[in-house]
Amino acid sequence: MKISSLVIFTLITLTCGAQAPTQAQTTDYPSRSLKILVPLAAGSGTDSAARYFGQQLATLLKQAVVIENRPGANGMIAGAAVKAAPADGYTIFLGTLSPLGLNELVMKGPFSYDAVKDFKPVSGLTRGMGAFVVPGNSPIKTLAELVGDAKKSSRPINVGTYATSYQLTLDWFSQLSGVTFVSVPYKGAAPVFTDLIGNQLDWAVLNLSGVSTLLLSGKLRAVAVTGDTRAPEFPEIPTVKESGYPTYVNYLWTSLYVRTETPDHITQILAEALQKVMGSREAQEYLTSTGGGELMPLRPTEMRKMQLDEIDRFREIIKVSGFKVQ
Repeated sequence: MKISSLVIFTLITLTCGAQAPTQAQTTDYPSRSLKILVPLAAGSGTDSAARYFGQQLATLLKQAVVIENRPGANGMIAGAAVKAAPADGYTIFLGTLSPLGLNELVMKGPFSYDAVKDFKPVSGLTRGMGAFVVPGNSPIKTLAELVGDAKKSSRPINVGTYATSYQLTLDWFSQLSGVTFVSVPYKGAAPVFTDLIGNQLDWAVLNLSGVSTLLLSGKLRAVAVTGDTRAPEFPEIPTVKESGYPTYVNYLWTSLYVRTETPDHITQILAEALQKVMGSREAQEYLTSTGGGELMPLRPTEMRKMQLDEIDRFREIIKVSGFKVQ
């Protein structure tokens, strides 16, 4: 049976017309506001980074970027929410080590998502060292004094932490120093600040950039930082490494991820926009003004490698520290 050219033309027209809306939906990205889910409460250095980079991303993409804090369960609440959202690039996960691989090393399943299989990297954001922080009115001035007083104490030494990665680095230091410190878990940095200032905690493991304002004000004091070298913004604070623990170096980092099924061209749009942000003078000035850290402009492939390397590194730390899977 012969098909007329008019019929063929009509079929082609109808087919193209049916495909057009779908193509438009994927090629006009972004056409509405985006959302970044943060796995920690407001007030932390991670939250601050999300708000700054979200604002810069909004300017480049010409769409609003809304920040939503979803603390709890070591970041898994936020991660589960991202996985449950459509894979369309409009819901972005601001990831840290705990929800992006560490939880699966230190907790018993089942888990609501697979940190490697269910998310793909968009860009690295920041890397910063941690700090061992005591109340501003504490008589302790050095890490040696902190360890010495803890060894002589007849009561437990309570240390504030607000993510499993902080707890693990505390356990690691406990093993190296020979002191059993008691980790007191929080959902975010702000309540740790409050309890430290109120002398409800002996000390805390915190993000240096997040606590910098309180250090400058004298309300809190850092006795050591966890970087390989001293922080340029606080050159007077020695590293844990130079204070008698040469193997102890640790950095905290943030990154942006989307669901793995997100179309590659959408991921590319986000990745390129973030590279522009990361390459700006303003981004570096932002980090300097918040008291530390460094930009970590890793592209998707580089960020994936770092994520996997960090998982391997903490697997070894878990072995050394004797951490028990919970």
